[in-house]
Amino acid sequence: MLKIGVFDSGLGGLTVVKALSEVIQNAQIFYVADTKHAPYGEKTPKQILQYSLNITQYLLDTYQIDILIIACNTATSAAIKTLRERYPSLIIIGTEPGIKPAMEHTVTGKIGILATPATLRGDKYQSLANVLASQKDILLFEQACPGLVEQIEKGEISTEETKTLLEQWVLPMKENNVDTIVLGCTHYPLVGETISKIMLCDVKLIDTGAAIARRVLDLALQRGHVNQGTCGISVESTGDIYKEIISTIFEEELEVNYIKIANS
Repeated sequence: MLKIGVFDSGLGGLTVVKALSEVIQNAQIFYVADTKHAPYGEKTPKQILQYSLNITQYLLDTYQIDILIIACNTATSAAIKTLRERYPSLIIIGTEPGIKPAMEHTVTGKIGILATPATLRGDKYQSLANVLASQKDILLFEQACPGLVEQIEKGEISTEETKTLLEQWVLPMKENNVDTIVLGCTHYPLVGETISKIMLCDVKLIDTGAAIARRVLDLALQRGHVNQGTCGISVESTGDIYKEIISTIFEEELEVNYIKIANS
């Protein structure tokens, strides 16, 4: 049975777990929500790296995982290079904003990027955006979304406060004829329906969960994985977590175990 470890600072990475569960069989997914230190976007790269190292070691020691997924753009930028150097035999997959698939979908050539401030500031994002933008005549409308992760973590997905935040970020994109929006944080698919309503048009929302799931399956099959059977999901949290959101994502209740990770 394939053992997959996934982590994020909170609930957002569960959108990736959902995508994995729809593609991967004969597997067990172990998810760690590091809510004790959420949101990562407000932490330093050094802090995020240490959290990522601690969680990875925990998943290896506890579950002997075969694959690690960093279901967080911010943690990917801060930690993936070091993690790959430290664990060369472990398959490690990161998360980055889906600018490339957005380029394939856009008709107007105008693409909106919604992301955390830390992701937009990161070298990984800047390098990706510069390279891809030079390959095609596109305009990127970048928008940092401070506070949105916290709203989602509190379960305030469709409240007026969250809608007001999204309107101030998304309406300028609508006015500029943006037809494709990249959801540059794994939390943001949870407010995708609200974003679509604000845009009042056939906007294409791009998130990376499905692409990550396909990549995991390809790599697993290359290593002889037999993709037949069931897929189990285990959810663990280092702090408080809004369980109702988990039920919304999976359309069923999942038990949450609270854990303590060494050095955290």
